[in-house]
Amino acid sequence: MEKKIIGIDLGGTSIKFAILTLAGEIQEKWSIKTNILDDGSHIVDDMIASIQHHLGLLNLSAENFLGIGMGSPGVVDRFEGTVIGAYNLNWKTLQPVKEKIESALGIPFFIDNDANVAALGEQWVGAGANNPDVVFVTLGTGVGGGIIADGKLLHGVAGAAGELGHITVDFEQPIQCTCGKAGCLETVASATGIVNLTRRYAEEYAGDAELKRLIDDGQDVTAKIVFDLAKEGDELAHIVYRNFSRYLGIACANIASVLNPATIVIGGGVSAAGDFLLAGVQEVFDKNAFPQIRTSTKLALANLGNDAGVIGAASLVLQ
Repeated sequence: MEKKIIGIDLGGTSIKFAILTLAGEIQEKWSIKTNILDDGSHIVDDMIASIQHHLGLLNLSAENFLGIGMGSPGVVDRFEGTVIGAYNLNWKTLQPVKEKIESALGIPFFIDNDANVAALGEQWVGAGANNPDVVFVTLGTGVGGGIIADGKLLHGVAGAAGELGHITVDFEQPIQCTCGKAGCLETVASATGIVNLTRRYAEEYAGDAELKRLIDDGQDVTAKIVFDLAKEGDELAHIVYRNFSRYLGIACANIASVLNPATIVIGGGVSAAGDFLLAGVQEVFDKNAFPQIRTSTKLALANLGNDAGVIGAASLVLQ
């Protein structure tokens, strides 16, 4: 009987689990709520209990599995299997995740950063089409990323490779980033960044636009509202969209110049704007990428959605 893999996507509100084939096909999936009380001390025990429960239901045992892979926020030590500084989990102290899971379940355990793991998912069975050279850019509250070169995830000397959100792109009116420097891609291309741009251009805009009215009215404006209005032809929303596309398109052209991947996959909540978002970024990318890059590196939207994390986590077992 062919062995299976378990993938775990650990998040601040929920923990997603999946049982997959060695080809990356999900056979079962489920999730539980993340209990961050008592310094997150229940999280690993809850994961163990949930896996034991589901293996019992499915009549499976440790012998059926090649390994367990997990994506986690925070600072991950891949070799020791520990996590520290995952503040949305209340993990302020070092967590011996691998040691606890392996001793309780008797299945080999592998772990990496959550953004890297989502990149592996999209590279393996998503928009990356299993090409060995893929870059994943995820546009959410912040901007994350993962780089797969020659089939291997790049980690860098301090584990900080793929911090694409901190490429400096805004030299005109740089906004302070949470990382401490100013002008990062994250400040202009994340969900928060799009709101930053909306406020910036609303101040200079004197016309009659619905987006301007919403801002002046003190209403909450989201990235989705901005893109929806831009699609409808709202002039201010279109200014924001053009500048968002400029910053992200230049960042993608620079990433492609360094790495020349087959595909730069764009995912995360903001990417829900779909082909409209991609078209604006592609136009800027084409203007700023040199010819060999322009004809060999393509931009694509992520297509695994919420499953990227569990699929990529499972692929750690095969790395």
